[in-house]
Amino acid sequence: MTTLTTRAPARTTPSQSPSRVRDKQWPAYVFMSPWLIGAGLLTLLPMAVSLYLSFTDYDLFDPPKWVGLRNYAEMLFEDPRYWRSVGTTMLYVVVAVPLKLALALGAAMLLKNLTRGRGFYRSAFYAPSLLGASMSIALVWRALFNDGGSVTDVLTWFGIDTGGWVGNPHLAVFAVVLLAVWQFGAPMVIFLAGLQQISPELYEAAALDGAGAWRQFVSVTVPMLSPVVFFNLVLEIIQSFQVFTPAFAISGGKGGPADSTMFYTLYLYERGFTASHMGYAAAMAWLLLIAIGVVTLILFRTSRSWVFYADEEGR
Repeated sequence: MTTLTTRAPARTTPSQSPSRVRDKQWPAYVFMSPWLIGAGLLTLLPMAVSLYLSFTDYDLFDPPKWVGLRNYAEMLFEDPRYWRSVGTTMLYVVVAVPLKLALALGAAMLLKNLTRGRGFYRSAFYAPSLLGASMSIALVWRALFNDGGSVTDVLTWFGIDTGGWVGNPHLAVFAVVLLAVWQFGAPMVIFLAGLQQISPELYEAAALDGAGAWRQFVSVTVPMLSPVVFFNLVLEIIQSFQVFTPAFAISGGKGGPADSTMFYTLYLYERGFTASHMGYAAAMAWLLLIAIGVVTLILFRTSRSWVFYADEEGR
């Protein structure tokens, strides 16, 4: 006797129509609308206007006049002060960023092994990152490094007569550099979080192989911390290209002495709001954006050869 069994046909879910999909998506767009409106009105629209103004002669009072690439040509081939501002900014980036990251990493390694008072020291080291960007701190910094300031008096007591860093064309920019390095708290906190994620077993294995403290730092700490180093490096370089408040306060808004503190953004401010050449300033802003984008792209491209990710094979 043969028993016949019948199976119920498999249920198929019909594909949803595009109208039904849109009906389910509209609440998401409603919640995103404040951000979308803000991004459009406060970011994209001003960027578009700035791009248009970069091709015009605009003095904030008369209607802009289209001049094509004249602003860019004048900037690149006819304005020596522009290139001095580029050189000053590059010097600042090359000196300030490595010193700041090195100090932040050193402080993070000290705090990692600290058992008592870690919270206090972490807060104390982080505080300058909150205060250093203010105009008041920059003015205090100018008074410290000015002729007759505390730093000058201390150096004079040791037999080093600088005559005040702020008035010295060779030292003024380094006063701004030291102010940036003093604000090492933010990258320090990120380094500290990265150090705490490194497994102690790696250090134990390296110690069993006879590796000393320096070899452990080079062979364990640096490779495992390389993603954090890369993250801090990108952020600090982008911020350094845009430095303005310390340069404005220390130089009195003029970039002196002898344009030694004429940073890129300070010169942009001078051309746009002091000389009323807003079209020229807009062109400078767009070249700065392009330069930051190129440097960031280079960092991402080169990171493949020195940034180590523990979850990737073949590294």
